Amino acid sequence: MKPLRIGLAQCRQTDSLTTNERTIFRFLDDAAQASVQIVCFPETQTVGYRVDIATPTTHVEPAQLDDLHGRVAARCGQLGMACVLGTEIPRSAGKPYNSALVISETGALMGVHHKTKLTPLDAIAYSPGTSIETFDLCGVKVGVVICFEGFRFAETTRECVRQGAQLVLHPQNNTTRPNDWKIPIHHAMLVTRAAENTIWFASCNLCHPEHQNCRSMVVAPDGRIHAETELRKEQLLVTEIDIDLATQAMYKFDIDGCAQVLFADTVARNEYAGS
Repeated sequence: MKPLRIGLAQCRQTDSLTTNERTIFRFLDDAAQASVQIVCFPETQTVGYRVDIATPTTHVEPAQLDDLHGRVAARCGQLGMACVLGTEIPRSAGKPYNSALVISETGALMGVHHKTKLTPLDAIAYSPGTSIETFDLCGVKVGVVICFEGFRFAETTRECVRQGAQLVLHPQNNTTRPNDWKIPIHHAMLVTRAAENTIWFASCNLCHPEHQNCRSMVVAPDGRIHAETELRKEQLLVTEIDIDLATQAMYKFDIDGCAQVLFADTVARNEYAGS
């Protein structure tokens, strides 16, 4: 067994960098108190989602945002805790990227992932990224996909797994509109991403007091829900996962590995070997 303690910060989000900053540091401290090794924040947690929470034209001072990124990284280094932080990355020309900043447990800025698939509303405010990245955090290969690209496009998670990911973190911002009919669909897609790849899939939504169209959720490699939040409640979800269970058996179509996931000890190998 290779245990890893992760935390999902289902927190509130505003259009104020200062207010969001206070929330981020509060949840970092709470996660450290809970001995979390990797904490994930929602999509665009630093500045607010530019559709509904902020606006497409909301001004963000790049130097101020860069300073916040640096201070979050420094705090993670002090706490010995890795972090995936939903944010945005300004561009010299054009719309910013909708991004996830990846910080190691030593406080190093490991890199950034830019959301590659944009909804029609996303595209009003953001530019699409062009690549899928994985990162080594706490001795584990971790992939990052953001909201829509992880829900609706299986190939994004699959590319993380191709690169070796055993855990995929999924910052999302799935709120603000009264589309409660989406809740079971979103939950089913999170389960599918884990089960079709035999990996851990951990999705972190923000907390919205009126409309929250998906829970924050950790799904085990066999597709069972391992831990989940309540809807519309600010909450740090903390759980320990066994990374060794993320065998990638379904992704690799490893027959014995698939049999173990599907049947456990209810089917002997000689029942299917040689078929």
